[in-house]
Amino acid sequence: MLSGKRIVIAIGGGIAAYKVCSIISDLFKAGAEVRVILTQAATQFITPLTVSTLSRHRAYTDEDFWQPIHQRPLHINLGEWADILLIAPLTANTMGKLASGLADNLLTNTVLASGCPILLAPAMNTQMWEQLSVQRNWQQLQQDSRYYFIGPGSGLLACDRVGAGRMAEPAEIFLALQSLLYTQGKRDLAGKQILISAGGTREYLDPVRFLGNPSTGKMGLALAQAAIYRGASVTFVHAPMDTSLLASVTNLRRIPIVTAEEMQQAMLANFPAADVTIMSAAVADVKPANYSTVKLPKKELPDSLPLAPVADIVAQLGKLKQESQLLIGFAAQTGDIVKPALEKLKKKKLDAIAANPVDRVNAGFASDTNQAILIDRHGRQQQIEPCSKLQLAHYLFDFIREIATYS
Repeated sequence: MLSGKRIVIAIGGGIAAYKVCSIISDLFKAGAEVRVILTQAATQFITPLTVSTLSRHRAYTDEDFWQPIHQRPLHINLGEWADILLIAPLTANTMGKLASGLADNLLTNTVLASGCPILLAPAMNTQMWEQLSVQRNWQQLQQDSRYYFIGPGSGLLACDRVGAGRMAEPAEIFLALQSLLYTQGKRDLAGKQILISAGGTREYLDPVRFLGNPSTGKMGLALAQAAIYRGASVTFVHAPMDTSLLASVTNLRRIPIVTAEEMQQAMLANFPAADVTIMSAAVADVKPANYSTVKLPKKELPDSLPLAPVADIVAQLGKLKQESQLLIGFAAQTGDIVKPALEKLKKKKLDAIAANPVDRVNAGFASDTNQAILIDRHGRQQQIEPCSKLQLAHYLFDFIREIATYS
């Protein structure tokens, strides 16, 4: 998703500037071309030598901007070259300039000379962030369709205050850049309500033992992240997941659950309002027939475990689905993945299904990559070769949009 992409990173004057170094490094490793702009204040926190070493290209400062050494103005070249522009950290000063359309340095002139999407990652002291003037500028920028926003988060700041103003983490910004580069800034899901289930449910035998599966929820989280950057509002019903993964996606309405029964209740409650529902969770098929409220001693564990069925959530949703709604399923399979996926598609009244192999290297549970065959109710199939789960998520939303177009 990043190979060959042209990214301009503008670094503002704040302590969070050091975090941007890892973003530059990761982008280069992913095959992107990176150009870095440092404001005068930013050079007080990190040096041009640091970022030029990481990006393998010279860094630009305001001194370059005012020197007549280029055939064309530097800000014009950078603005026209960029596929996307990241400003991180976005300071209160730069935010005010952007909101007013001012251009008095290389960064702000490059913004006005560009036509690409711009991702803003603000960072500042909590008191500064909460100022009426800063919030007014922030709201003003949100009226401009060119700008996309990530953060700020809350936590311990460099000023020792705990509160809002912390810059989004590099991993979160990296994901956002990938989505925006894929969509080219288009919000083609704007106004849509997307309901997504994710992770593996746990069916307990006693307080410490359960039947489960290896699902980490990474695929569902990638779907949520892709939907958000395409303009959708997302409700995310998820089984227990790594909190660091959850922190990588903001603007998410999360409903944490543990068991299949809890997921069933959450999905049924939120389904009527959803335009698109995607069941990517690995929901249990059975559960222990008996539950002990206290930990069973090892000697009291049964030699054979009586099991009871678990409600088929996606089948229930299929029966409730209205004509205006789309219901998408996942089929994690081994061996022949198409035949059982087609059976599930028809039996459960799905509009489409993603059949993905879990017996191949770097696909399925816990992996950062995946592959699939997408199948819709009309029989159309699309082979998705191994790619990142985020990229697969975007392919699936493209596939869903085509279903909606000819339905």
